[in-house]
Amino acid sequence: MYQEILIDTIRKKIGQDKSLIEEVAGALDISYDAAHRRISVKSKFSMEEGVRIANHYGISMDKLFQGSDSVLVKKTKDVQSFEGLSQYLESSFKYLNVHAAGRETSLYYSAKDIPLFYTVNTDLLSRFKLYVWLYLLNLEDMNIAFDVFCTKAPIIDHSQKLTSFYASVQTNEIWNDTTINSTLQQIIYFFHSGLLSTEHGRTLCDGLKELVFGLEQKCTDKNDQYRLYYHDLLILNNNVLISDQQKKSLFVPYTMLGYYITHDENTCKTVYDFFQYQLKNSKLLNTAGIKDKKIFFNRVYQKIDFYKNQMIVFPDVL
Repeated sequence: MYQEILIDTIRKKIGQDKSLIEEVAGALDISYDAAHRRISVKSKFSMEEGVRIANHYGISMDKLFQGSDSVLVKKTKDVQSFEGLSQYLESSFKYLNVHAAGRETSLYYSAKDIPLFYTVNTDLLSRFKLYVWLYLLNLEDMNIAFDVFCTKAPIIDHSQKLTSFYASVQTNEIWNDTTINSTLQQIIYFFHSGLLSTEHGRTLCDGLKELVFGLEQKCTDKNDQYRLYYHDLLILNNNVLISDQQKKSLFVPYTMLGYYITHDENTCKTVYDFFQYQLKNSKLLNTAGIKDKKIFFNRVYQKIDFYKNQMIVFPDVL
């Protein structure tokens, strides 16, 4: 029964004008006769063949065989070492890269924190975020001061691929007044812990302010590729949805860096509809009046300045 369901689904995918046997033979790299035996159900698909052909045609196995109350997910690589962080960034790019880069692809980001894509570059703020991740994941002996912490080249290489993809697609970000809170709290925590110097702490605040200023400059009514929404009610969760003409992908966080990934059509459609509804109930800062736009960004700048000014009260203990 399962094989027949899979065959019927493939037939619907390819349409009536193509040979089902030839399609299966090509997808599995087997002979015409071997494909014929599988289509006629005289031979069974192996588990490997079933997975391979499902991936080839973008068929959701959970939708076919588990019902609407179950969803199969992939997950990003677990980060268990410094090198693992590099592999995580590389695999994350591969998951994103199943979608074509360009304006035909839309990305929706529920920004509980500053989107990761902005803090995986080569600047001081990105270096600090890597330092925080390693510290919180307890991967290395991170009782070293941030001043002597060095990033490794492979992470930078993979990071650039992520940021390039993000910059190429049509992006919709939902922020609120708490989006920058975790980064500011991390800066002040390591400052109070004696692991972050006053100079670097204040420079990080300047870097964060510069990042936000760059977003403000991008946030114009003429920029259809980048849209920034303000939602003062929705509890944001760092969910990411990517949609193109062929498929949708949903990324749901389960740890600080770990994401579950699903392409399940019903689930992605539900989340897509949820995002569309929330966007309608948000303020699109690109087209908001100057007053409303300035109110939001000035609140962000004032919060950053507040944290920055705290770092002149305590002496540099490093």
